[in-house]
Amino acid sequence: MKIDDVTLTLFAWDDIPATRYGQHTGQFSGQSQLGLLTIKTDDGVEGHAFLGAASRSATIDAQSLIDYLKPMVMGQDPMEHERLYKGLHSRLRATTLRAIGAMDVALWDIAGKVAGLPIYKMLGAYRHSIPAYASSPTMESPEEYVAQALEFQSAGWAAYKIHPPAVWKRDIKVCQAVREAVGDDYTLMLDSTWSYDYPQAVRVGRAIEELDYYWYEDPLAEEDIYNYVKLRQTLDIPILATEYSPGGFKGYAPWIMLHATDYLRGDVAVKGGLTPCIKAAHMAEGFGMNFEIHHGGNSLNNFANFHLCMAISNCEFFEVLLPDGAQKYGMVDDVEVDANGMVHAPTGPGLGGNIDFDLVKAKTTQTLR
Repeated sequence: MKIDDVTLTLFAWDDIPATRYGQHTGQFSGQSQLGLLTIKTDDGVEGHAFLGAASRSATIDAQSLIDYLKPMVMGQDPMEHERLYKGLHSRLRATTLRAIGAMDVALWDIAGKVAGLPIYKMLGAYRHSIPAYASSPTMESPEEYVAQALEFQSAGWAAYKIHPPAVWKRDIKVCQAVREAVGDDYTLMLDSTWSYDYPQAVRVGRAIEELDYYWYEDPLAEEDIYNYVKLRQTLDIPILATEYSPGGFKGYAPWIMLHATDYLRGDVAVKGGLTPCIKAAHMAEGFGMNFEIHHGGNSLNNFANFHLCMAISNCEFFEVLLPDGAQKYGMVDDVEVDANGMVHAPTGPGLGGNIDFDLVKAKTTQTLR
């Protein structure tokens, strides 16, 4: 079996609600473009992945995927996964981790379809379901966060994570209001999206320690390992950092060796696919650390992330980033949370997701070959 074609179909994502997750995204709304990546083999097996997000059009990464990554896989055996990943990653200076990640996910989709197995079973199959947590957008008032947290607590979800306004005094007030509303026993997390300097990070960290928050995510810039080390020595709350450590999975090594974080973080888009995420998760496991999976930015990436959660033992939750209108698109059936706050593993081969090919066709703007 050999790869004989790679195409990327760009299609419009309309009616995205006004959404913000922090300073790194700003506010976005209206339209974006996703890319449906299709890798075809001479045996008729196709692998798919989505490229892009509501906040980041696929057009940013699309051309480099075709120009620099497609030639690396044409004529190759898609089942020789590690060799292909090494080749794709060698082109990182000419392309992006997101483009490499899409290629890697599509290759895993092929592998699962050839084997007749869901990807998570090929990766090790630790479990078949996992608790989900609701992950907020950035909102204006404590009252908005309180209302949303209560909604998902009432719906049985396992936890609620706050993306705050990113002004440290306001952030503390939001965290206090939400804790008071949901009570002492509900699991809460804070993701400050790299917004603070060290003194601010200490003040917020001490406040949410007193409020019994479960983890403290990305309080400092991802390059500020020196102050992460100090912060972890100063606080008792577990630190979670960071999906944006520079490079692929090897970028986590200094975070571990310098004791700069308690948990690692990643996803198939920002770390370059399932292959490096599995490597990172097992590396973290060797040091007794969780590898918590970050949202994927689009529906099919979240299917890939879901398989990753099912395959490893050192991940506690599946993240569902809100609102749905800025995260879910292009699928007939998306990942859904049940009445007990759980999500359950796909049963179909490969990614197991049902792509809405009719929608893709109707919204196509360009096909790159």
